[in-house]
Amino acid sequence: MQIYEVSDVDDALVRSFARLIPQLSSSNPPPSEDELQAIASSEASILLVAEEDGYVYGSLTLVLFRIPTGVRAWIEDVVVDSEARGKGVGQSLNEEALNRARAAGASTVDLTSRPSREAANRLYQRLGFKARETHIYRFDLK
Repeated sequence: MQIYEVSDVDDALVRSFARLIPQLSSSNPPPSEDELQAIASSEASILLVAEEDGYVYGSLTLVLFRIPTGVRAWIEDVVVDSEARGKGVGQSLNEEALNRARAAGASTVDLTSRPSREAANRLYQRLGFKARETHIYRFDLK
């Protein structure tokens, strides 16, 4: 299994995301080629994929940005194909993201995960993530 940063988007990657995103969210459509390219070319995000023999088994986005108190890092939209769950894909993706965040100067990495994603939550805890006492607020712009 190879973990790498996407720099150029092709039709195969778009098809992979069309397969993966419905496994992550039923309320958001898969990204278009232009949307994926915007993520891949953004200075604020790193799009990582796990691939073997041309098949994308998972993905995550590492978001890095500077604020007055330092470099912040968030892991977003972690998805592993249902056929590959439990085989270390999520762990490998997250470890690569953590290494890149560390190299970028972040002192912490945040992520959120729905409680219903029990296996994912166990993975995050095994990797060393700790639950925080916080309120997460969302303002709906639509």
